[in-house]
Amino acid sequence: MVRKAQQRGFTLIELLIVIAIIGIIAAILIPNLIDALQRARQKRTLANVQMTGTAMMAWLTDEAAAAAAGAATNQVDLTEYLSISAPNLEDELVSTYMQELPQLDGWKNSFDFYLDTANPLGKEAMAIRSSGRDQKKSGDTYTPGGFETSDYDQDIVWTDGFMVRWPQGKKN
Repeated sequence: MVRKAQQRGFTLIELLIVIAIIGIIAAILIPNLIDALQRARQKRTLANVQMTGTAMMAWLTDEAAAAAAGAATNQVDLTEYLSISAPNLEDELVSTYMQELPQLDGWKNSFDFYLDTANPLGKEAMAIRSSGRDQKKSGDTYTPGGFETSDYDQDIVWTDGFMVRWPQGKKN
């Protein structure tokens, strides 16, 4: 008689141990991955705001021949700024100052753009705002300063040549 070779597989306990180890590793890595994704979205938003702000400053310099940007202020009230739609801002900036106007922040929310094309040297000439991950604006009045980098719900705001609200340590 020919004996069949014994086939040995994994026992139930061995499989459960492997699954438990995989679960522990996943529990450690997934929160760090999610935080890294949020941080990347925040950095992308900040870069888009700064790039668009630079293009707006170039436009202002060309249009008004002088820029009065970067003036010191204690508060910024966006209700004093004239809102401009993304297509209208795109008409002003794209092809001359930038290739494409980023209309969405890192969380796929629309930016708020403000530009006074009729009075570019006015006190409230231009601004950009991202409402952050939660899509809720923190109001219209902002005191300049940074915020905790891990607070992804904070608004990111740029006005008249400088950052008003930014992730801590990211000021220009």
